[in-house]
Amino acid sequence: MKSAVQQLELLRSGQLSVAELAEAHIAQIERLNPALNAFADFDADRVRAEALRMDAAGARRGTWQGESRGPLYGLPVTVKSSIATAGLRCEMGSLLHRGDRPREDAVVVARLRAAGALILGTTNCPEFLMAYETANLLHGETRNPWDLERTPGGSSGGESAAIAAGMSAAGMGSDSGGSVRVPAHFTGICALKPTPGRIPARGHLPPCVGPFSILGAIGPMARTMQDVELLFRTLSGQDAEDPASPPVPLRETSFDELRARPIGYFEDDGLVPVTAETRSAVSAAAEALRQAGFRVEPFRPSTLEPLRQLWWKFFVQCGAMFYEPAIRGRREDLSPIFREFLGIAEAAPPLTATELLHAWTELDLLRAKTLAAMSEFPVLLCPVASVPAFGHQEREWMVEGKPVKYLDAVRYTQWFNALACPAAVVPVGASQQGLPIGVQIAARPFEDEIALGIAAVVDAAFGYRPPPSATV
Repeated sequence: MKSAVQQLELLRSGQLSVAELAEAHIAQIERLNPALNAFADFDADRVRAEALRMDAAGARRGTWQGESRGPLYGLPVTVKSSIATAGLRCEMGSLLHRGDRPREDAVVVARLRAAGALILGTTNCPEFLMAYETANLLHGETRNPWDLERTPGGSSGGESAAIAAGMSAAGMGSDSGGSVRVPAHFTGICALKPTPGRIPARGHLPPCVGPFSILGAIGPMARTMQDVELLFRTLSGQDAEDPASPPVPLRETSFDELRARPIGYFEDDGLVPVTAETRSAVSAAAEALRQAGFRVEPFRPSTLEPLRQLWWKFFVQCGAMFYEPAIRGRREDLSPIFREFLGIAEAAPPLTATELLHAWTELDLLRAKTLAAMSEFPVLLCPVASVPAFGHQEREWMVEGKPVKYLDAVRYTQWFNALACPAAVVPVGASQQGLPIGVQIAARPFEDEIALGIAAVVDAAFGYRPPPSATV
């Protein structure tokens, strides 16, 4: 199954037309999506018509002329249905938004189109994005291409399933608590949660405002880190209308510069255990980096648990507060998975204004303390989650003889949302059942290119494996 970069090479060399590449993806979608249910909106005739239009436009202009057609010209991609995509269903998995079709693209989607990407459709997500699996009353349950009885993760689970199964070359998800990274880990693909604003978030549904301007980011997902980096470099850049989008230019990083960054790694956080295969994956990634000339040593910041507790306040408690006006009087229309989230949030005492103010202050202080500790190890290597892809509606697992509950199992991503750090995921290992296991590489804020470069070294040593169901 060819990478996005390889597919673009076939287009540029004339070995494939846009229509032929689109047709191959349509065939894969029609073959696999009935079982996987990854899409929220897909119209084969619309995709065919757009592909033919692009081929005709290309023929009028003649041969490829550098980047005149755009660096993604003809590449079939998908977009999570919480990122506004004009004319396509973007309903956030909610009956309350049934049939919503934005009139305007999110900034990142506009940039995808400007770069020449062919948008196949929008992908499924849990209602209002507040879950680590993908199911809702509007489009149903999305299934993992490695095992239909398991989830592809959430909230960008439709996106990860589509990419892992070869139904999409690459795409865009969003992440406020692991929502591109956990699905990538569960389905064996690559992803990046950028520093917030490096890829503009204007047009995300709901808006990335308040605490979510720190926690949240739109991020690329693909089968290789080379593809992820291509999307990052194509789509990043300041959005002058987004106050959370900084004027940070792209930077080039040499291999020597990457190797000059000491890497601290840890196999668990000292509180919640991980599977033996997860430990092995982190250890294997650390060894691959050592073999490539990196200094890799054990190191675990002391602030992880306080950061997770603050993440909980902002994501879970503030998240529920944000949605309350929209759902008031409509709870009977909410999906079980979102009602479960509300139950978790409402089990805690309501946040007072004083508590929220203190939490906001504490977050800044903890971020500063953690970033100071990372001056010695500016890159961190660690697990993505305690477990590989879990069964639909599973909520507790025994790991190393200890019970691990739902939100604890995925705590390994949450720190980096609280820190506003870039964090990449690369598939490395496999569970006893053959399920993918990824590792996470995080860097300091605005050092996205460092995280991408080091993740690419790990990806070169291991790399994507297609799910058995995705190959003919």
